[in-house]
Amino acid sequence: MKKIQMVDLNGQYQAIKEKVNSSLSTILENSAFINGPDVKAFQTELEQYLGVKHVIPCANGTDALQIAMMGLGLKPGDEVITADFTFAATVEVIALLQLTPVLVDVEPDTFNIDVAAIERAIGPKTKAIVPVHLFGQCANMDAILALAEKHNLYVIEDNAQAIGANYTATNGEKQKAGTIGHVGSTSFFPSKNLGCYGDGGAIFTNDDELAHTLRGMVNHGMYKRYHHDVVGVNSRLDSIQAAVLRAKLPKLDEYCSARRDAARKYNEAFAAQMHIVTPKTVNGCEGICDTCDCHVFHQYTLKITNGKRDALVEHFAEKGIPCGVYYPIPLHRQKAYLDDRYEEADFPVTNQLVKEVISLPMHTELDDEQINYITATVIDFVNG
Repeated sequence: MKKIQMVDLNGQYQAIKEKVNSSLSTILENSAFINGPDVKAFQTELEQYLGVKHVIPCANGTDALQIAMMGLGLKPGDEVITADFTFAATVEVIALLQLTPVLVDVEPDTFNIDVAAIERAIGPKTKAIVPVHLFGQCANMDAILALAEKHNLYVIEDNAQAIGANYTATNGEKQKAGTIGHVGSTSFFPSKNLGCYGDGGAIFTNDDELAHTLRGMVNHGMYKRYHHDVVGVNSRLDSIQAAVLRAKLPKLDEYCSARRDAARKYNEAFAAQMHIVTPKTVNGCEGICDTCDCHVFHQYTLKITNGKRDALVEHFAEKGIPCGVYYPIPLHRQKAYLDDRYEEADFPVTNQLVKEVISLPMHTELDDEQINYITATVIDFVNG
C-alpha cells in the first residue's frame, strides 16, 4: 500500500504535469508575473464555470473576505454574525476592520451555521451575515437570504471550502456555492478542491457596482495607474498561480466526484457503527445519493461519540494515518476573540463538536486499499 496522505498534491500534479509545466515555462519566458494573460483568462473561465458575472482574483482567501467587507462599506462597530465553529480567518477579518464579530452556534449534522441562532443574534447594529460553507456544502441559504431581506442585511459567503458545490434552492433553482449572496469569497490554498501551488483567492459577485469597487480595492485603490480613487490593499493573484488554477479548473468537477466516491466508501464502511456518526448532506439525505452535487467533501469529518476521539488521533499516528481535528477550540474561547457577551449555554453544539470531530484523509488519489485500511483502523479502535 502506498503511503497515506491527508492530501496527495503530488499525485494530482502528475496527472496535469504537462499542462502545468508548459504554462509555467511560458510565463517564465514572457515574464508576465503580475496581472498577466493567465490571470485574466482564469478570471473569465471561473466566471463561466460559476455562472457569476464577476470574479475578482486576489492574493488569498483571507484577503478575499476582508476586501468583500471593505467593498460593502461596513463601518467600525457594525456587527457581523458568523459561525463559532470555523477557521479563525472568518472572524479575524471582522476584527481587523474594527467591526464587531457576533459568533453563533452551528447545526449538529451539517456543521453549518444555525439559522435560528442567527435570528436570535440580530440586533440594531447588525449589518451582515457570513455563512461559512463548511467542509464542502452550503449553509441554508434560502433561510439566510430571507432573514437578510427581512432585516436589510448583507450576506457574505465564506466559500473557502465548498467551491464546485451546487446549492438547490426551495424553488428548484441551482446555483454554485459562493454566488448566492451579495458577495462571496474563496481560497485557492493548495489543499483546497481547487488549489494553486501557493496562496490565492477570489471574490464573486453579480453586482456591477460592487465589482467595480472591489477591482480597485485589490490593486491599491487604482483604476488608472497612480490615481487612487478608493482606499485599497495590495492583493493580487499572480500569473503562476493563475496558470496552475487554469490547468485544474476543467478537472474540478472530476475532483469533486472522486471525493464523493471516497466519501461513499467511507460512509458504507461506517454505516453500522454505533459510536461513529458519518457526515450528513445539506439536503438531509442518509448517505450520499448517486446524483449528489451539494457536497464536495473538502473534508470528510466523523463524530466519535464514545469519548475516544483524542485517543484515536494518537492511534492514527502510530498506524501511519494522517488526520485532522477541525476545529479543536471554538472561536468564542480563543484568546484573541474572548468577549463577555458570550455564554457557554449559547454554544451547545459547537462545544460538543470540538470533542468529537475528526477528519479522515480526503483527496482525489485515495484508493480502495487505503480506504479499507483507514476504515478498519477506525472501527477496530473505536469498538476496542
